[in-house]
Amino acid sequence: MNRILLVAVFALASAEKAPRLKFVVQEPPRFHFAKPENYMTLYHQKGTDVLYVGGQAVIYALAFTDKGVKDIKIAVALDQNTKDACVTRFSWAKPMCDNFITVIEKVNDTFVVCGTNAGTPKCWLLNNTVVSDVPNGRMTSASDISPPFPSQRSISLSADGNLYSALSAVGGQQGSIRRTYGSSKLLRTESKWLLNPQFAGAAVIPAAQKYKEEIYFFFSEINKTTSVDEQPYRARIGRICMSDEGGLRNLLADSWSTFLKARVMCGSGNTPQQYNNIKQASVLTAMEKRTGIIYGLFSNAWDTTVVCAYSIEDIDQAFSTSRLKGYSIPLSVHRPGTCRNSTTSQHADTLKIIKDHPEIEDVIRPIGEEPLGLPTEDHFTHIVADAVLAVNEEHYSVLYIGTEQGKVLKVLHTNEEAFIISQFSLFHNEGPVLSMVIDSQKGHLYVGTAMEVQRLPLADCSRYGDSCPDCILSRDPYCGWDSTRRKCVAVPVGYNITTGALLQSLDRSNASICGDVTAMKVHSTVPKNVVINSNGPVFLPCPVRSYHATYRWEKDHSGQKHYPCSISGSSCVLAPTPDLPLKEGVFRCMTLENGLKREVVSYRLVFNSAILPTSSSFLGPSLLFAAATRWIL
Repeated sequence: MNRILLVAVFALASAEKAPRLKFVVQEPPRFHFAKPENYMTLYHQKGTDVLYVGGQAVIYALAFTDKGVKDIKIAVALDQNTKDACVTRFSWAKPMCDNFITVIEKVNDTFVVCGTNAGTPKCWLLNNTVVSDVPNGRMTSASDISPPFPSQRSISLSADGNLYSALSAVGGQQGSIRRTYGSSKLLRTESKWLLNPQFAGAAVIPAAQKYKEEIYFFFSEINKTTSVDEQPYRARIGRICMSDEGGLRNLLADSWSTFLKARVMCGSGNTPQQYNNIKQASVLTAMEKRTGIIYGLFSNAWDTTVVCAYSIEDIDQAFSTSRLKGYSIPLSVHRPGTCRNSTTSQHADTLKIIKDHPEIEDVIRPIGEEPLGLPTEDHFTHIVADAVLAVNEEHYSVLYIGTEQGKVLKVLHTNEEAFIISQFSLFHNEGPVLSMVIDSQKGHLYVGTAMEVQRLPLADCSRYGDSCPDCILSRDPYCGWDSTRRKCVAVPVGYNITTGALLQSLDRSNASICGDVTAMKVHSTVPKNVVINSNGPVFLPCPVRSYHATYRWEKDHSGQKHYPCSISGSSCVLAPTPDLPLKEGVFRCMTLENGLKREVVSYRLVFNSAILPTSSSFLGPSLLFAAATRWIL
């Protein structure tokens, strides 16, 4: 970041859309691939330290510790005849004629692994490090689970002892949602229910009664009624009941009998500025309750990306009460799409309605009627979310958003706003974030690019500094200020608000809870002496501790004479101009954030003919310029 941005750019409106902190993560355990894994599948079971990564003809079993990563490579190769047949048939896709692992899911105690197998998908069972064929009769065709080529998107979800698969459309393949493996009946969508779907995610929606549990599928599909100025896609949520066992013998016998879908809008109200292509989704739910939030990552025709949030309660209400599109006759039967103890006993009229009218009329709109206030210049590639129990016993959403540049934004989402806590620069080899997995039980985030996988702590509280205001202004739900230990610490599991003494302010920035330390009286720093020639160059650096703060320089404690501060990377530099020459004296870098004024650093500037106090420190111009590239926390 070599551009120099004047502090005027950091007005409050724009600052709030920027990360408050920016830092480079250098110390976490990481695994470096020997060759690029451009198509990556991750599986992680919460509460463990092992991450499974599906790559090109291999599965990596990565055991993470604080000291490093132990890896086991499990080959899942294809035979040469299959590869040769692929090269002959698909000469235009020769690099894709290999076995790219697209599915790793644990169903009960069994790992199901599927791969492209050079254009002829195949599935296996994985036991420790041994890969074996799937017994006949236990699984639908592998081509219903894995795509023939890795660029075709597929979604897999293991739930209640069954594997659910959503395969995107490509070429002459229509795309489908299926139950593909397990003890329950294997079912599918009807061909006319989906219009060239491109799937983005799936999640279980829990319920107090087991038979009412559902699965939501997120996808975009072709808009058949598009006009010249519209996108050719529309975002959808599809829903099925997990208890679904199909319809009657002669009506939807092998198809879902509860499938419904709804249009999802992401944009500002009814304005033309809409994002109709959903790329990925992350879902937060409350156990056994039909509540929670869905976060969707969307793009528009110009590939600008945004995030929209949706209430699961609103979606559930729409599916439960909305009229069915194209069906205007009053319902005289059980409402189509309702979860029941036995779907095979449904009335034939109910099944006929579902078969011909699977879409509801109500449109699902985002919370707040617009996308979250995030910077649109960052191209987002992946999103995961976590529900964090704060010290006030309220749950807060924290989002981790990967970018095209290999960075991750950590975002607090409250009822009022999206607050960007920090931006991580993670990887030695800069490249897009391809995948992320979050483990809230052990407190870890796994992030992968084509060259590396890293594990990061969710609660990285020491980065926020060693003062109460620094900790509080971070607004990180994982962290709180311990007044007794005088440290910013992770909120422990099972924290008791009645006996605990941790401080947090999450709904708004409020360092006043720290008490007297936030008083406007500023504690002075010890000036560093700088000796220069009277006409020599000098750049006085001030480390940027918060990109939400405003910075300025003051001379000789003069509150009336202010010098501008130019942001350059992680420093705010005072540089002379013809209209503003530097004179001898003490220059102090001041910061103001949410009413809290602090002195960051100070320098005593003297010309080389002056006499220096012997007890003071000395910094030459070259050292100062080098210091401008450091971020002092």
